[in-house]
Amino acid sequence: MKFTDFNFHENLLEGIAASNYEDATAVQEQVIPLVLAGKDIIASAQTGTGKTAAFLLPLINKLLTSPDHHHHINVMIIVPTRELAVQIGDHLEGLSYFTSISSIAVYGGGDGSSFVQEKQALSTGVDIVVCTPGKMISHINMGYVKLKELQYLVLDEADRMLDMGFIDDIMRIINALPAKRQTLLFSATMPPKIRTLAKKILHNPAEINIALSKPPEKIVQKAFILYDAQKIPLTKMLLTGSRFKSILIFCSKKQNVKSLTRELKHSGIDVAEIHSDLEQSQREEVLRRFSSKRLPVLVATDILSRGIDIDHIDLVINFDVPHDGEDYVHRIGRTARAETDGTAYTFVSQKEQNKLAEIESMLGQPVPKAKVPEQLGPVPAYHPRLRRPGGRR
Repeated sequence: MKFTDFNFHENLLEGIAASNYEDATAVQEQVIPLVLAGKDIIASAQTGTGKTAAFLLPLINKLLTSPDHHHHINVMIIVPTRELAVQIGDHLEGLSYFTSISSIAVYGGGDGSSFVQEKQALSTGVDIVVCTPGKMISHINMGYVKLKELQYLVLDEADRMLDMGFIDDIMRIINALPAKRQTLLFSATMPPKIRTLAKKILHNPAEINIALSKPPEKIVQKAFILYDAQKIPLTKMLLTGSRFKSILIFCSKKQNVKSLTRELKHSGIDVAEIHSDLEQSQREEVLRRFSSKRLPVLVATDILSRGIDIDHIDLVINFDVPHDGEDYVHRIGRTARAETDGTAYTFVSQKEQNKLAEIESMLGQPVPKAKVPEQLGPVPAYHPRLRRPGGRR
């Protein structure tokens, strides 16, 4: 289905064309008509399925075709992280470039001038606000945020927001909004707590399931079974003289990001790191360098596994095994985007073997095991103990 088939406003179609969009993805084909029809939605969809445009496009269109959308806040999009807020804000700017729609991204970690700008927009009115929960609460507490006329609420990556402990903040924001509104909830997974939240905040929703995509066939996946102490030496060996030009390494802990980056720098590898200890401006600068190919190696915490939108990554290394199959697919899905091939290596220590086995069982096939170079010494055998169905972890 083409974007021209949705009967969008001509100014929005200009922004779509300028963003090089032609064909709608599966999630866009299903979500856009329902949003245009005014339905509440609960959608299970991954990053990389095109869900951001699936809610932005129909909401921009609804604002363009409604006569009075100025002088108050019309749309609020709540997201778990600053990175996602910035990214959706950029996406929104591109799509609405040829329209009169105003927008602002509101997130923590900015300086005094960004606070003044946010206060100005939230008190005089702005069409679309993209925000993280904590920062929005701090503005609402000051009493100037114009929410009385809000028509549309989007919760993106709702499962991640609940995992990060934002449920109370989210409910406080929702309680400050008009009860009569259209609400869209997107979540990569659908645990019971998301269902409970949906029952509270959605009215007779349409349900959409874009199944967990298996990793694209063109990603070459390999798992290295090794001891913890062999992870850094193996990373150095793989990167030294590597044929890969753009490499993203995921660690589960901030501490691992820091020590790995330090070791790689000592080995003369051009590398930078991203984690929550960095200022927002520092993170954005690192991401800019990586996406413009000036920085070949980026080491990051999981904060980036969802929502980093860079098409040319040709190697992803899971320095630590991801928590579950969903995260594994997210992480390795950062490579092989835009019709290119990609490679994903996963390092599996003894205590992580069970995690990998659970991921393999979700994928329905084993991840091929790669040989650890002999000079790194002996390695453990792969003998995971899978939990029994219905049993405890």
